[in-house]
Amino acid sequence: MVDAAASFDGNRLAAIEAPPSVPPIEPAGLSVSTASADGIAAYAAFCRSAVFAPAQSAVWIRNWAAQVEPDPVVAMLNCEGRPVFALALEVVGHGPFRVARFMGGRHANGNFVAADPQWLARADSAAIRSTLAAIAEARPDIDLVAFERLLPDLDGVANPLASFDYFDSPNLSLAVDLVGGFDALLSRANGKRKRKKHRSQTRKFEAVGSHRRIEARTVDEVGRLLDGFFEMKESRFRRMGIANVFGDNQVRAFFRALFTEALAEDKPSFVLHGLEVAGKLRAVTGSSRSGKRLICEFGAIAEDDLAHTSPGDFLFFDNIQEACEAGFDVYDFSVGDEPYKRLWCDIETQHFEVLVPLTSKGRALALGLRQSARLKAVVKNSPTIWKLTKLLRRKAAGQAPAPAEDGS
Repeated sequence: MVDAAASFDGNRLAAIEAPPSVPPIEPAGLSVSTASADGIAAYAAFCRSAVFAPAQSAVWIRNWAAQVEPDPVVAMLNCEGRPVFALALEVVGHGPFRVARFMGGRHANGNFVAADPQWLARADSAAIRSTLAAIAEARPDIDLVAFERLLPDLDGVANPLASFDYFDSPNLSLAVDLVGGFDALLSRANGKRKRKKHRSQTRKFEAVGSHRRIEARTVDEVGRLLDGFFEMKESRFRRMGIANVFGDNQVRAFFRALFTEALAEDKPSFVLHGLEVAGKLRAVTGSSRSGKRLICEFGAIAEDDLAHTSPGDFLFFDNIQEACEAGFDVYDFSVGDEPYKRLWCDIETQHFEVLVPLTSKGRALALGLRQSARLKAVVKNSPTIWKLTKLLRRKAAGQAPAPAEDGS
């Protein structure tokens, strides 16, 4: 551990302006670790009593650090002799800039930093600013701290980062209310049509062979479902003409380690499901469990002879039904507004983003990122512009128009 004082150079951190009336936190109350093993072990210990989103969990952070080998920064704020707030970040290059962000990058969605729930009730921005100042003291190379895709609240607990200047994320997050059970859900979500379609899909699957829904419960099953997912996603992204965010071997190793380690938990925090028809995987979802919320972190379908039967929609039907039976209050489709999600969803969540410049270069980058987010929001909130953007993207990649998305 490297202890860093809460005080900071005003020329370097002009953007972190703690109110002068707030007394500074004693230096002993803050620590920043740039050594992976010590910092991450302390972070994992804190998570045993903290609240956090899945992408800030100890199992996520530990496996990302082990498999991706990022440049880590772990900052912990202590109060009355115990940790109350922690940040586990990675430092990445962004052109000529250095940015600290949540571990996982674009894979980390619905973010909520690890914090003591009792402390959150009286937390203020001054304490968090002191933590960021400690990061700046320990790592003067960092230009900007970027907190992206933040949840406004976690199970009713307000996100402490909302006390900072923030702006809306470009993408909505969609979810469905499960309170009352599956029958109640279907009664308000065109249930008669959904049941009829599900029966029709079952008959089509049975016409080509047996079908079954799989939950990965062994290391081999985790490997098989992820191998299938990676293959499906690679094909899909290639068709769409965009970069494959699951293509990196280290990222793939991370997901294998994440879902494998979760198997040892009494109630696995991360779980894989697949739909097999005639001995072949046709759809795969990867989900996280967070309190009363089941979150679909990713999904994909095989673009083969059965793609027209909507195997992803079939798997979602079964996943949502099981989530109701298991007592979840919300099934969360996570970030992204897609037609297949709209078939179910009745909850919209607007994530937000906080950019904290630590240098003058960081202030310039923050301005550019804000403008980029606004442009993305304009494009994605206009059906006509968004449709044209995707068409041009596919043409640039030399691909034919993609079929309607179905859980991918």
